Parts: sequence; structure tokens; C-alpha cells
Amino acid sequence: MNLLTVEHLTHSYTERKLFDDTEFSIHEGDKIGVIGINGTGKSTLLRIVAGLEEPDQGKVTRGRKITIGYLSQQTEFPEGMTVLQAVMEGNLTELNQWSLESEARNMLNQLEIPDASQPVETLSGGQRKRAALARVLLSDNDILILDEPTNHLDNAMSQWLEDYLGAFRGALLMVTHDRYFLDRVSNRIVELDKGKIYNYPGNYSEFVRLKEERQNIEIASERKRRSILRTELEWLARGARARSTKQKAHIQRIEEMQAVKAPEAEQSVEMSSVSSRMGRKTIEIENLSKSYGEHHLFAGYSYIFLKGERVGIIGANGCGKSTLLKILTGNETPDTGTVEIGDTIRIGYFSQDSTGMDESVRVIDYVKEVGEYITTRDGKITAAMLLERFLFDGTMQWSPIGKLSGGERRRLQLLRVLMGAPNVLILDEPTNDLDIQTLTILEDYLDGFDGIVITVSHDRYFLDRIVRRIFAFEKNGKIQQYEGNYSDYLIAYEQRHPRESAEAFREGKQSGGGRTEKPSQTGSSRTSREKKLKFTFKEQREFETIEEDIEALENRICELEEEMMASATSYGKLTELTAEKEKAEAELEYKMERWEYLTELAEKIEQEKK
Repeated sequence: MNLLTVEHLTHSYTERKLFDDTEFSIHEGDKIGVIGINGTGKSTLLRIVAGLEEPDQGKVTRGRKITIGYLSQQTEFPEGMTVLQAVMEGNLTELNQWSLESEARNMLNQLEIPDASQPVETLSGGQRKRAALARVLLSDNDILILDEPTNHLDNAMSQWLEDYLGAFRGALLMVTHDRYFLDRVSNRIVELDKGKIYNYPGNYSEFVRLKEERQNIEIASERKRRSILRTELEWLARGARARSTKQKAHIQRIEEMQAVKAPEAEQSVEMSSVSSRMGRKTIEIENLSKSYGEHHLFAGYSYIFLKGERVGIIGANGCGKSTLLKILTGNETPDTGTVEIGDTIRIGYFSQDSTGMDESVRVIDYVKEVGEYITTRDGKITAAMLLERFLFDGTMQWSPIGKLSGGERRRLQLLRVLMGAPNVLILDEPTNDLDIQTLTILEDYLDGFDGIVITVSHDRYFLDRIVRRIFAFEKNGKIQQYEGNYSDYLIAYEQRHPRESAEAFREGKQSGGGRTEKPSQTGSSRTSREKKLKFTFKEQREFETIEEDIEALENRICELEEEMMASATSYGKLTELTAEKEKAEAELEYKMERWEYLTELAEKIEQEKK
């Protein structure tokens, strides 16, 4: 059954045309994920569907008695209410007055707001977003509209929300950057692109496949159109006579073919920067502790970050993840302990929000504060050219920051961080408000980044894609270490705690396990032994064979270069050899980075033994 239809949707924001005579509909059972680069109108579409904003042109038709629940990115509650009152507001009826309070308290517990009696104005920004989510989920609606529902949710809460929405009987329309979430919840993907709305049945993985098919068809159709047009123009150039009706129609068809617009190349962010040289000393933290009153975040934590490390930091909201990053960047002072930073270290800090940006400053001036010219792998380019690579065209560059969408501000922040040529990237929730396309480009950029990456993230896909080591915050104030990405962490945690059920894990009744890298100043001898620097079994085997692997790759590259010289006249063979050489060179570069990392680790292990 059709629940809602939008016809001939046309809408602009400032000088940008977001929708150009396009259509959209929601059917019973739809669980729709909306994607598109920042600034294409995702949140605007949600507000139009929810009836909170009127389109410039077009008609929105809703079914009779269809009710809609809406979660915005910015949440507001009336002051003077308790959290419980705010969550129940508008949801209480004669039929549910006995059950709603119990359901609300249970949901608030799931979302880690256990004190339902506290004043709503005392909640942090993240808690307010989660309380607003609870209020929307408690409502009895036919359509749920959720704008970035996974922001401010830790991994366990995201998994809980997946289960909840998977069982929801109504229709769902949501904007989220969480690709695992889209894969597991959505059954239809809607993409906003150049003013049009494209529909793809299935989840996110299916969307990736179907979009590639669509683009290939468009390219093939354009190639065929150009071929036919070239033939027709040759016929016309030979002197076509326009005396007959048939010939006039022929000429008209040629003119119509010339008027057809070729498919535009998809816009994508281009990230390219040069990191600074890194010396032997990186970042060393010793015996760090931090508390806020009676709330102890962590104690006695020590670690040495090595070159090329990719560290993901996870844990429940409020456990101290962002505080640890602020201590590393010097924006927060620890209660005890020290942070020593090498002389050559240049930290790029991508903070969690954009509240510090002056909205009156023009985009171009915000970037020029770092420099008029920026060095990239392609040489020096102007700030304006770099902005264009990040999809800020000439008009947007001279606009004040206040006119940008939330996602565009985050993209601008990211650009400014990368412009500083850091060799250590500290990323606090980098996936918040960034579109999926930008996230994909960022992940590719980090693959080639030769410095250290330290990130706090609740995005499971991002953690799986980027990190090689997990720091998990425990409830007792300890930070435990796991090798591998987030999926490896889940497997290892279940092996370490076999008695805990999967259900307990999903409800967030624990937050980590493993071992830390360096011993704290206190604790039993057993704990100290567990925390000593040492190779994992896999690292030990790799260290023993890596020099032979490097020598073999270097020899193979030399052989390929000789074969390429001998095959210079054969384009097909040369292309094949070039691809193999590029692959071997990339593998050699990775092996060299690993050799440097493992050698440094071996030296530190020897020093610790002495």
C-alpha cells in the first residue's frame, strides 16, 4: 500500500537547486536509507516528507490517518521537565498510560540514560539526541523518519537499534552514514544526485552493485549515441537535401540527438596531501589518570605509539575516549602522568563537532588562515583549487560558513586539518555527518597515509576498514588492547569471556577486554607480565620472513622493468606488465612500512628486557 507520494518535487536552498522536478514515494514495509554527498538535500527531503518544510514546487500526498514520527539532527526539549516526562510527552494515551512509563524507562536504560528523573536541561548533547530518539521510538506512528539516528550511539546501542528497527512494523525513512546499519536494516536505498532521486531495491551492498550497473548502462548508451550521431553528421555534411518530409524528419532526429545531455561525471572529493617527516620519537604516554569528581575515567595508563600504527578506540559513551584524545592533543590536562611528543610530530586533530567555527567567516578565508598555497603530491595548489577538490565551487567559497550544511562544515574542517600536512591524525568520531562517498575517499586516503592514525569511532565499518589495533575502555577504568580490527575484537572478546551471552554483549553490559601494551606502576606481577611489550605470534612469524619477502619483491620489480622494455611495441602486454609492476611496488611499500614498524618494536622489546 502506498503511504506517501511526492510528485514534481522542486526545491532550492540559497543558490543551490536541491531537487529538479523529481518524484519520491513510501510504501508499506519500506525501510529506506537515503544517501548522497553532503549538501544534496537529504535532511531537506526528510523535513518535506515530515511536513515541516514546504517545497518550492510539487505536491506531497499522504494517506488518510497516516501518522509520522520525526527525529531531527538538532533536538529541543522544553525546560522544567524530567527526562521521563520529556520522553513520554505526546505519547501518553488512555490505552498506554500504565505500560508507557515502564517501556520508556527500559528504553532509556538501553540508551544509557538510567536517571529518568533528572532535569532534561542537564543532559549532554549526545544524551539529548538519545532521549529524542527514545521519544520518537515510543510514538505509535506509521512512518518513522530518522535523521542520523546512529550519531552519539556506541556500538552496542547501534546494534540494539538495528534489532529494534528490524522488528518495526511501520515504514522507515532514514539518513545515516553507517554502512553496516544500512546493510542490516534497509530494504531500499534512495540516492540523491544532481537534483534527481534514484531508487535501488535492496540494502547498501546491493545498492553498490546496482549503481555500478546503472552507470555502466549510461556510459554504454552515451557511447552508442555519439557513434550514431557521428554517422548522421557525416551524412549531413555530404549535403542532405531537405526537400522531402522523410529527410526533414531525419535532420530533426539529428538535432534532438545533439540536444541530449551526456551523463555528468559523478562528483567526488579528491584528497591529496603530503605528510611531514617523522623522527624516531613519536608519542609516549606514561601512567595517565583522569577523573571528574567521583567519576574515574582511566588510571595508570601507559603506551608508546609506533610509526604506521592504526589504533581504534571504543567504549561506552562517557567512558573517556574523547578525553584521552584531548590529553594527547594538549587540550586537556591529566590528573597524573605525562605525554611526551617527539620534536618532528605534527598532529592533525579532527574534533567531534564544529561548534568552534565562526559562522560569519567566508569559506575561502577559513581555509586561507592555514595558507594561500598548499603542498600536495601533485605540487603546490591554491586554497581555492583545493576547495574545488572538496566540492566547494566558486559560489560556495565566498559564502559564510553559516550557510553550509552540517556535513559540509565537517568536510571543510577535515580539509583544514589535512592542509597542515600532519604526520599524526587524531580523529574524534570522523564519520559523524560525513556522507558515505566522502568517508570512502577518506578511507582510501588513510590507506596511503604514512603516519599514525588514532581514531575514536562508533562506525563499525570504518573501524573494520582502517584500524589494526583496538583500545577498549572497561568499566573499571582500564584500557585493554586487542589486535586486529573491530570484527576481530568481537571474536576475541567472546573467546575471552565465553560465559557472557551474545545478548548481554548486544545490550552493552561490557565494553572490552584484552591486554595493554605497557605496564602501569601498580598491580600484581601477573598483570605486569601481561602488559609487557612483546610480539604476537603472527608478528613474530612476519618479522622472521619479512626481509626475504622484500628482497623477492625487489628482484621481481627489476625483472618486470626488463620485460616492459622488451614489450614496448605490444600495448596489451605492456599494460599487463605495468599493472603487475604497480601491484608489486605497492606491496613492497607496505612490506617496508611493516619492516620499519616491526624493527622498532623489536628494539623496544629488547630495551624493556634490559
